[in-house]
Formats: sequence, structure tokens, C-alpha cells
Amino acid sequence: MTTAVLAPLADARPADGGAPARRAVVRWAWRLFRREWRQQFLILALIAVAVAATIVGSAVATNDPQPANFGFGTARDAVSFTTHDAHTASVIASLEHRFGRVELIEYETQSIPGSINTYQLRSQDPHGPFGGPMLSLVSGHFPSGADQVAVTSGVASAFHLRVGATWRVGGVERQVAGIVENPQSLLDEFALVTPGQVKNPTGVTALFDAPRVALSSIGNHAQTPASVAQSNPFNPETISLAALVLGMLLIALVSVGGFTVLAQRRLRSIGMLESTGATDRHVRLVISANGTVVGVVGAILGFVLGLVVWLAYRPSLEQSSHHVIGVLSLSWAVVVAAMVLAVVAAFIAASRPARAITKVPIVQALSGRPAAPRQIHRSALPGIVLLVLAFLLLGVSGGTNHGNGSGGAPELLFGLVLLVPGLILLAPFFLSLTARLGRGAPIATRLALRDLARYRARSGSALAAISVGVLVAVIVMLAAASRYGNVLDYAGPNLSSNQLAVHANTPPPAGTIERGPNGNQVVQQSTTTPETPTELATNAASIARALGAQLIALETPNAGLTGTHLGRQWNGAIYVATPQLLRAFGIKPSEIDPNADILSSRPGLSGVSGLGFDYASGGKYGPPQSNQSNQRCTAAAGCLAHPVIQEVGALPLGTSAPNTVITEHAMREFHITASTTNWLVQGSQPFTAAQISGAELAASTSQLSVEAKNDAPSSTAVTTWATIFGIVIALGVLGMSVGLVRSETASDLRTLAATGASSNTRRTLTAVTAGALGFLGALLGVVGGYIAMIGWLRSNSLNGGIAALGNIPIADLLLILIGMPAFAAVVGWLFAGREPAAMAHQAIE
Repeated sequence: MTTAVLAPLADARPADGGAPARRAVVRWAWRLFRREWRQQFLILALIAVAVAATIVGSAVATNDPQPANFGFGTARDAVSFTTHDAHTASVIASLEHRFGRVELIEYETQSIPGSINTYQLRSQDPHGPFGGPMLSLVSGHFPSGADQVAVTSGVASAFHLRVGATWRVGGVERQVAGIVENPQSLLDEFALVTPGQVKNPTGVTALFDAPRVALSSIGNHAQTPASVAQSNPFNPETISLAALVLGMLLIALVSVGGFTVLAQRRLRSIGMLESTGATDRHVRLVISANGTVVGVVGAILGFVLGLVVWLAYRPSLEQSSHHVIGVLSLSWAVVVAAMVLAVVAAFIAASRPARAITKVPIVQALSGRPAAPRQIHRSALPGIVLLVLAFLLLGVSGGTNHGNGSGGAPELLFGLVLLVPGLILLAPFFLSLTARLGRGAPIATRLALRDLARYRARSGSALAAISVGVLVAVIVMLAAASRYGNVLDYAGPNLSSNQLAVHANTPPPAGTIERGPNGNQVVQQSTTTPETPTELATNAASIARALGAQLIALETPNAGLTGTHLGRQWNGAIYVATPQLLRAFGIKPSEIDPNADILSSRPGLSGVSGLGFDYASGGKYGPPQSNQSNQRCTAAAGCLAHPVIQEVGALPLGTSAPNTVITEHAMREFHITASTTNWLVQGSQPFTAAQISGAELAASTSQLSVEAKNDAPSSTAVTTWATIFGIVIALGVLGMSVGLVRSETASDLRTLAATGASSNTRRTLTAVTAGALGFLGALLGVVGGYIAMIGWLRSNSLNGGIAALGNIPIADLLLILIGMPAFAAVVGWLFAGREPAAMAHQAIE
């Protein structure tokens, strides 16, 4: 009997277990997520809210402006003319010969009596080849003859029309056939007539298709939807994607700490996994797969949440944006990018702790003891270099197009992109610097600052997230402050809610000859008799009396202010400081400087140099000679170079209100005359929409128009909301980051409690951690915001250069720099007094 030893079978399995091992690890990661999803709820919520906010925000940003084909319908090209004359007819004939069908839309602008608003008398074929998307029937039918007209709901309301009524428009009695609207602009108020019924058009648009034909070969004023869109480099999708990248960066920075804590909690499980033969790659896969799962689940939840919010908000957006919006009119490129970036951000955030956990020895992992904090010695030089590059790029952007900053979109975006990593790289350096500065502090404060430096791999990302959130708020705040701070180019709401401005619309005197809209035809104006100043004042008084309000006559002088400040010129009306006006606003004559020429509520106007008071048309020196019109402000030219300006805070601040007035002293000194063509109606309470409509109706029976408060935001509103935005983000990040940092130092806290440390010591640790992180984040964000604004404004002459930052929002900056860290410290003090649950050892998860 013979025996033979067979060779052992070769093991074809990979050393690391191959795909089956990876599948097992991924399944385990999924089971861990299902079991511990509550510990990851904050990261899930951050991702879901960010994705949902991006979906809704991008949808609002892309749908709030008018549609891309606004004014084009289904046409690919359009040419506009100022009138329909022989030249226009020849151009249209040429277009028909070259491209075939051409649809004409003619319109004439008309005023709505009693209002500053206008409407168009428009001739358009409702069934034309291109203009279909620009017309929609609400009720009735489209006009079918020269004696019919269809109107929008706004025109019907202004003229009290209904279907079947008779209305004289364009010099012809017409029957109202229906109510129409422009789905692309619900604010488009017009009266629709059949083609050819507008006799003196103030504008003509020709719609046609010219595929693959250059605009320059078509002629002047030719446009396509693409050419109109390209004129705005800051399109909504670009802005949405930039905000998305910034938001996901914040989430990644915050999530790093969250995944690190989860990895520490799973330390014993990972040690057991390694003891059974798992490689470092498998261990990394556990944490990375968990991050990917969190990203995928968060992205799906965010998509569902965003879609639900969008469907609920879309009707309101249609009303506010004033055009029809489709149900699924989403920016799908941004939606896909948001979901992909959410997964990528979560994966990247989990990758860092995944690499760190593999360096823990197996025995130490099985014991459950966390690894000692890794020392990081990182230079601040790369961060400073990035900030300098961002500063230079923003300066190039601000100086484009002769200093108005309108042509540097790439430089602006790259500058902001470099600014963010610059702050991120500087965060660890500031933490280590803070620890050195706190060496002489009390023991609890010193321990808190030391822990921030020891664990700056964690606290550094939290500090960077706080600083980036504050950075955005500070940039918005400084931009608003610099824009609203220019006292010459005054911006903001026109009136307060309890004010109405009444303006006289005096027609030209009978027999006045003016040139017609075609530039050649001379037409005779209407012989409507203008109302006398007494009649106008009586009608204005009746409007105020019907509202139960006070009427203030605004006398307009034949003089005004001239000058330039911070790249802008004087803008706004000037009235006379009559005794009635001063009494209406509670200003006593004794409060006025006897030598003052101008009174103003515009803050800082008295300190502006280079202003001139032009009284040439009524001054004692007479009008300037033609050869002096371009000379400097001199008395010989009828101009006072340095008027005495007194700031009076009791005057109203609205741009259409009497915020700047000429004193009676100046009126007498320079022999200035005035006329009354404007009035201010001031009530004790805000006017309702019904009261405003009634005032406009009353004004329509006279040669008056009514102006009500607009929706322009004030500088206070913009800076306040920007401040709230920055503080909310900073406090949210602080709340998570402080808990993560203190959880990593739980062993130190147990030692302190075991040696008799009081609750005050434990409270101080948390309060100092929160306050220090909050203050450093606010400081970095403010510094970064000023670097960005100084860099952009330093070469921007239109916006006043760096001098525009002289209007410092001190209260808002103090609220961010002091108020927010103090609030975080107080909250940390109140919620940190509890003793550790286990004194001897770390609790088993």
C-alpha cells in the first residue's frame, strides 16, 4: 500500500477578505446607523435642511425674476423700435423677406388718473405665431373688432370696468370684451386691442425666428433670450450653487466633530473587529460608509422636505413674483448638485476620523480609552497667503468697467472662494495663540483654553464654521451700510406707512406744440385747462380730509444742492422749511440755527465737503453766463460753495418725504422763489389699502396723483437680518461644537469631579469654551468681512472706494463680537453644572 501527500489547495481568497468582507462591513455600518441614528440626528437634520433650503432657495431665485423668454413668447429673436414709421415698415418687410413670419406688438403708454402708475394700450394678435405665452384669458373673450378691448384686472380696477362695460380709450369708445393677463408678468397692466388700432405707438416689438443668424447681421436693437440672460453674470443658478458650496462646507466642518465622537463611541466594537482580522481599510470603511449613509439619507429627506415646502410656497411666490410658475419649475441642476454634494460632504467629514481611528492600537481600542489628542503644528502662513490673494482678486473685480465693479464676476467669485479656506487655515493658529495668552488665567479658564488648543483638530473646524457664518453676515452688513450710508444718493423707503405724497399733474398750456413719438410728426396737444394752484390745493385738502389726516404743503424752490460724494451725486427733492412744515414735525424755531441755509434729516450731510447751493435761477447774483456753467461753485455763478447745513432728526427720513429743506433765512438772503405742486398727507395711523385706493380714486377726478409707501428695505432692516443670520449660524455651530469638545474631555471632567471640583468649576469650563469659540469665530468673521469689502471697494470709485466704509454699523458689530459670545457663555454656564454619571471610568456605549 502506498500513500502520497497531496499538495494543499491554494487559497484564492484575497488577504483582506475581498468584496464579501467589504459587503459585511458596509452591512454592519448600516445596522449601526439604524441603531444609533438618534446620535446622528443633528448631522442628518443639518444635511436635510441644507438640501431642502437649497432646493427651495434655488427655485425661488430662478423663478422670482421674469422668465427667460419674457418679451419673446416662443420667438427666438426680437427687434424693438420706438415708433412705427416708414423706416420701421422697411425693416419689418426686410425681416419678413429673410425669415418668414414676423409678429408685431405695438403699444402706447398711458397714465392712470390719480396715480403715478401707467398702463399700455397694446395691439397684439392673441392667436399670433409667437406671442401666445404672453397672453392668457381670465374671463370673457379676446377682442375681435376695432370696437372691442380686453383689459387686465389692474386696469379694470383702476377704471372700475367690467366685462360688457363701455370705455373710451385711445380716443375710441370700446366695449370691454374680457379680462386678460400676461402669464409672464402679472404686473403687466395693459388694454388689448386688435392689430392696427394703436395710432401713435411709443414702442413696437417684432418677434421672429432667425436660427443660426448672428445678431449683428440682423440690425440694431436685436435681441435673443440668451443675449438678455448673458447680460447678467450673476444669474440665479450661479448664486445658488455658490451658496450651496458654502453651506455644504459649513456642514462638513461641523460634521467632522460629530463623526469623531461616534467613532470614539464605537471604539470597543472597532477593536473587536480589528482583533478578528479586519484591516485598516475595513475600519476606515466602517466610518466612511456610515458617513455616506448619513449623506444619502439626509439628501433624500432634504429632497422630500424641499419638494413639499416648494409645492406649499409656490402659490405665494406667484403672487409676490407676479408671474405664473410651473409646479415642477425647479432648478434641477442645482437639485442634483445639492444631493450629490450632501453625500460628498458627509463622506469627506467622516473620512478624517476614519483615518484617525485606525491609528489607535487594538488593545487600547478594546479597553475603550480614547486616543491622546494629536498635536498639530500648523503655520498660519498659508492662510495669510490665501487672504492676500483674495484681497487682490476682489480689488481687480471692484475696479472693472471704469471703477463700477460690474464686470468682474470671475474675480469676485474666486476671491470669495479663496477667502473661506484662508479663514479655515487660520483657525487652529488662533486657538493655540489663545491657549498661550490664557496661561496666567484661573485654573478652570486655563483648562478650557488648553483643551481648545489640544483638541483643535475638532475645535478648529468648529471655529472655522462659526467664522464663515459670521463672514457672510458681515459682508452683507458692510455692503448695506456703505450703500445706505451715502447721504447724497439717498436710498431706502420712500415714505412711512402713515404718509401719502400727492403730486400735481398739470397738463401743458393750451396750444403747446410738441414733437410726436415718431420724432418727425408735430402734433397739437390737448387743450385741457390746467387747474389753478388754489384748485389743486383744495382737491389735495379734500383727500386729506377724507382720510382724517393732516395736509402739509411742500413748497418747491427754484434752487437746489449740487455736489459729489463717494462716487455719487446729489439725489432727491428739496422743499422749503415753511412754519407749517416745521410745526407738523414738532420743530421749534428756537431749535434752528439763524445762519442755517439747509435743514436735513440725512445723517452726516452736514459733514460732506464739496456741496454747493445752486440758487442761480432766483439768486441775487443772477443766472450764470454760458461760459461759466462748467466752472466751480462761485457767487458770480449763482452758487454758494459752503452752505450751512443743520441736521434735524425730527424731519422725516423717506426718500420722497421732505427730508431736506431750505430755511426761510436762505430764501430771503438769495431771493429764491417757490411754488406748491406737492403735498404730504400724514395720518396718525398707517393707511390701509382701501384708504390708498380711495385716495387714488379721488385724485383721478383732479389733476393729481398719489404716491404710497413702497417695499424698499431700510438699512436697519438689512443689517439687522444679516446680524441675526450670522448669530443664529454661530450659536447653532457652537451648541454642537462645545458638546463635542467637552465630551472628548469627559475623562478630565471626571477627574476634576472626583478631586472635589465644584459645580462652578464645571460651569466655568463650558462657559469659557463657548465664549472663547464664539469670540474667536466672530473676530475671524469680522476680519474676513472687512478684508473682502476693503479689497472690493479700494478700486471701486462708483461706490465711493474705501471711504464708503466710514459708516460703521457699530451696534451690529458689537452684537456679534460681544453679545453673541456672552450669550453663548451664559447658556453654557446655566446648562453645565451636572456631575458626570460615572466617576471611575467611561460609560460603555
